[in-house]
Amino acid sequence: MTAAEATLPSTSTSPTPRQVWTRTRGVALALVLLLAAAVAIALLRSDTHRGSLDPRSADPQGSRAVAELLAERGVSTRVVTTLDAARAAAAPDATLLVAVPDLLTDRQQTVLRSTIAESGGRTVLVAAGSSSVEQLAPGVTADPATSLESTLVPNCDFPAAQRAGTADTGGLRYTTIHLDADQCYPSERLATLIRVPDASGDGDTVVLGAPDILVNDRLDEQGNASLALQLLGSRPHLVWYLPSLSDASAADQDDDQTLFELLPSGWLWGTLQLFVAAALAALWRARRLGPLVPEKLPVAIRASETVEGRARLYRKANAHDRAAAALRSTTRTRLAPLVGVPVAQAHAPEALLPALSAHLHGDRQSLHTLLFGPPPSDDAALIALADQLDALEREVRRP
Repeated sequence: MTAAEATLPSTSTSPTPRQVWTRTRGVALALVLLLAAAVAIALLRSDTHRGSLDPRSADPQGSRAVAELLAERGVSTRVVTTLDAARAAAAPDATLLVAVPDLLTDRQQTVLRSTIAESGGRTVLVAAGSSSVEQLAPGVTADPATSLESTLVPNCDFPAAQRAGTADTGGLRYTTIHLDADQCYPSERLATLIRVPDASGDGDTVVLGAPDILVNDRLDEQGNASLALQLLGSRPHLVWYLPSLSDASAADQDDDQTLFELLPSGWLWGTLQLFVAAALAALWRARRLGPLVPEKLPVAIRASETVEGRARLYRKANAHDRAAAALRSTTRTRLAPLVGVPVAQAHAPEALLPALSAHLHGDRQSLHTLLFGPPPSDDAALIALADQLDALEREVRRP
């Protein structure tokens, strides 16, 4: 920046620091709040808890307490996070607990169902929704409406439920077509715990509507501990399957879904709400349209500078047609009063050309080509046109 540029006064269109702060403080505040929220979430998630229904976690929603109680009774607990490990560990002397069945893909559910049928052990499905219970426990259907109450009474002949008594099983409710199934802890005539025995062998499948009896902060309430120990401790080994999104078996090779199909519906609705909020914010902060307000220019600009600037723009864009039209229009406007034609009719060939021909005694066709002809094709033709128009105007003005 030169010394002359540094001393130039600010124009009326140059924003002051106060105006810049006023316009940007909302965005700056939003960025600060977003950064603070990200830091807070990172701090909250930086502890050592392993998550909900994890037998290694001592958090309120973890399940370490029930794992330790099972260990005192000689039941070993093994945590697996992949489908292959769960299949390898399934056996007649083992109980397979699937913590979040709805996280399994259709292919994983099909493979796991064949493993359950062949293992001959017990399988416990925790809060299996309609997308997984019908696949993993054929003949069992999840009801769309959940239980209104959390604490329920057994009201069935299943020995484990009778010994446990009242428990916090209220959650998803199920129906079954199996006549030999135990339907326990009913809510509005629908069971929240169903045990389906295998057709052959000693194995069975238990569908549990809620995980409350397994978490640390609810284990000492009602008959939760008794029911949990009986369901999970009937065999010497417990395989605790925590489905993971990082499991290689979760990737279906035949899956041709698009990116939008893979996104949960909540993200799509959230994005739509963000667009609506952005549109409302734009309407709120947008300038209101109104009548034009004249404003004095901060500096005086010479007419020659304006003409030169527009000419440079025409040249940069190779706008020979626009430049030629501007030259011809201006020439016609100046010639019309000199030959007795109103300015309003200066751009009408039928009015201007006869008057020019009578004044100059020239060829009307050549005048029509000069004043109303096609645009020039290059710079040389444009310069020649400008010279011819200038010569025509001088000839008309000659006394």
